[in-house]
Amino acid sequence: MKKSKYIFTLVFFAFIAVKAQNTQVITPQQPVDWVNPLVGTDSDYGISNGNTYPAIAMPWGMNFWTPQTANMGDGWAYTYKSSRIKGFKQTHQPSPWMNDYGQFSIMPVTGELKFKEEDRQSWFSHKAEIVTPYYYSVYLADHNVTTEITPTERAARFRFTFPQTDKSYVVIDAFDKGSYVKIIPSERKIIGYTTKNSGGVPENFKNYFVIIFDKDFEVNSTFNGDVLGNALEMKADHAGAVIGFKTKEGEKVNAQVASSFISYDQAELNLKEIGSNNFDQLKEKGKAIWNKELSRIKVDGGTPDQMGTFYSCLYRSLLFPRKFYEYDQNKKVVHYSPYNGKVLPGYMFVDTGFWDTFRALYPFLNLMYRELNTQMQEGLSNAFNESGWLPEWSSPGLRDIMVGNNSASIVSEAYLKSGKVKNYDIENLYKALIHGANNAGPLRAVGRAGVDYYNALGYVPHDEIQESAARTLEYAYDDFAIYQLAKALNKPQSEIDLYKRRSFNYKNLFDPKYNLMHPKNKDGKFMEPFDPFQWFNGFTEGNSWHYSWSVFHDVQGLVDLMGGKQVFVSQLDKVFSAPPVFATGKFNGGVIHEMREMQIANMGQYAHGNQPIQHMIYLYNYAGEPWKAQYWVRETMNRMYHATPDGYCGDEDNGQTSAWYVFSSLGFYPVTPASDQYVVGAPLFKKATIQLENGKTITINADSNNDQNRYVKGVKLNGKAYSKNWLSHSELMKGATLDFDMSATPNTKRGINKEDFPYSLSNE
Repeated sequence: MKKSKYIFTLVFFAFIAVKAQNTQVITPQQPVDWVNPLVGTDSDYGISNGNTYPAIAMPWGMNFWTPQTANMGDGWAYTYKSSRIKGFKQTHQPSPWMNDYGQFSIMPVTGELKFKEEDRQSWFSHKAEIVTPYYYSVYLADHNVTTEITPTERAARFRFTFPQTDKSYVVIDAFDKGSYVKIIPSERKIIGYTTKNSGGVPENFKNYFVIIFDKDFEVNSTFNGDVLGNALEMKADHAGAVIGFKTKEGEKVNAQVASSFISYDQAELNLKEIGSNNFDQLKEKGKAIWNKELSRIKVDGGTPDQMGTFYSCLYRSLLFPRKFYEYDQNKKVVHYSPYNGKVLPGYMFVDTGFWDTFRALYPFLNLMYRELNTQMQEGLSNAFNESGWLPEWSSPGLRDIMVGNNSASIVSEAYLKSGKVKNYDIENLYKALIHGANNAGPLRAVGRAGVDYYNALGYVPHDEIQESAARTLEYAYDDFAIYQLAKALNKPQSEIDLYKRRSFNYKNLFDPKYNLMHPKNKDGKFMEPFDPFQWFNGFTEGNSWHYSWSVFHDVQGLVDLMGGKQVFVSQLDKVFSAPPVFATGKFNGGVIHEMREMQIANMGQYAHGNQPIQHMIYLYNYAGEPWKAQYWVRETMNRMYHATPDGYCGDEDNGQTSAWYVFSSLGFYPVTPASDQYVVGAPLFKKATIQLENGKTITINADSNNDQNRYVKGVKLNGKAYSKNWLSHSELMKGATLDFDMSATPNTKRGINKEDFPYSLSNE
């Protein structure tokens, strides 16, 4: 039975790889069977089709595992085109650009003892590879060994099936930059630590690991770099261990492994997550956990590719931010602080960039996982206490990358949408927001770079601060988020008014000559020369055509600046009709992969592979032409997403690009996270059922939905005709039934009145 199940998995992934499938299917009993963790792995430095790796992990798990096809330290640890595996790595990597930390690998070998990466690597084939979120298996041809992995949040079980030989080995590579291993033969145990990281850690950072086998060791060796010796203990720049034994044909050798950022003793405690479960029992428990989470949203009536894409995106939406906390001997939540190096009580979550994830990933958590997000807010409060700042990109501590002060959105939205729960310190978090909004941090990506200019001039000047326009636009939205939270917390009116006033600072960069945002110098003049197609010239990984829509909180104000709805819609249309050209800015000397991804997508200047423009399609709803949003949402889902290794159109980025698909396929999207509204698009499936954490259900029906019927003819909310282009979060949380009547032709009479438009600050 088990063998036939594996064959089904392989056949299934071959089946969903056929993109042209039009057959509609009903939800499988096992949603996890639709997930393909290889989506996005057919990427490299030059072109990203996701820049993912197969994360074999539990939802939000502290430790992930992945096969390693690249050399130690390479951010592209696993790529689909690779043909050889060098090891199976414990990883905490959020993206190849951030790279990894707390990493070590395990690799079985046979025959002549080979322990160095290039020597021990083995050929493999995707035809002999099984990849699920909870289980991984691959045949290593050079060693005639099958390796299997199944994880818990902080531990994992390995199972190696060896041939008959006197020379079976397992290599434990603790990697370079400072590592340690110790073999304890009497306990069939190996302990060690790795310090290898890519930044964002205190000086005392270590990831401690323990590995216990179920077979006596007949060979005990350690290595220092390229030199193998007989010592049982090794501390070096690059330490590792090799244990060996005789095996019979088909003999299975099991290993249990866990790690901790706190201590060896804590790693032993984390190992208890496995309990008395054998490999197959643990695998089934992991499968049940994934099915439980994925089953919170059930979709029916899509093609095989759409079903696979939806659940693969949902899987990616449940990985980050990762749990960076552990349970001590008293079952109390504790964490190693990536900010000050101390072991402290309370939650901690890491490995997310708010520049990406404030847009859709955190709104998704606020819709589906309010209790978990409450823990995340406690973790942010702890981060502020331990570092003096809120992180904007944590991996695992403060990192100097991207722009904005979008922790304001993360904190404010969680409180506004949580029912104002009181079981975390929102006052401390509000204090953190005010501090971050009015101070430049220790890194440019912490606090607000150029804050003195911004507060005095109402914008960040181009001739003083790089990426000035992007910073200005995001700071204005972040001020709106603070304004919203200040109102909810009944702060002094003068404070509320201050942040409301700053929320309009986006207007200071609007240039009516182009009807676009234009960086401005300190003297109040627009910078020249200006090319709205030029990337990086005041913008972050984009150009003015991408960033001019970053007025999430006041689209009506942007409509007014452009001269009204007709001009606004015309500008939106030009995004798709403009040629997919680009020019490089002075702060970036070459072509980056995001430029190529926009160019080859053939959707004009719509660069869905990067975050700044992902909400733009939904803005048609603010100007009375929602049918255009319906068209382009479906077009983007059809063109840019597939359940295949090249199934993304840019960096997946910690669940953000996946969460866009999840929301969009359900038929609504959080354009303004720090508000109560979602903007309506058009559902992808005939039916979707969302089980909320509070026990309520949202049912979305679109019986006439198909590839041709992408337009919304009419909507009913709880049985009553509904004309608005938005949905209320607070009302959805009470449970709701949405009935979409879909059509092949647009309904140009629905959603065209101002009272139907979504929230804008200017309309308050």
